[in-house]
Amino acid sequence: MVVYNVTISLDVNVAEDWLTWMRETHIPDVMATGHFRDSKICRVHGEEEGGITYAIMYTAISQEDLDTYQEKHSPRLQQEHTEKFQGKFASFRTLLSVVQEFK
Repeated sequence: MVVYNVTISLDVNVAEDWLTWMRETHIPDVMATGHFRDSKICRVHGEEEGGITYAIMYTAISQEDLDTYQEKHSPRLQQEHTEKFQGKFASFRTLLSVVQEFK
């Protein structure tokens, strides 16, 4: 199992609009690609200098699904995000390999 994690720090003035857009538009668009089995929005707590930080975790069905998503869908979806929130965020992406899952 592979987790695609996007960590984003937002200007406090757009944080609520961003969260609404993510819930109603962006994450449903990502999930509609069919390459992920679930997603989560997590608030990152810690030292914040005038911003609010979130981590969005998408669990890919397989490494191949993640690769296909990144090749065919990610550029367009990231561009939509950038155009909407230009200059109001900083982000980075990480890839996590799940060693063991507990329920």
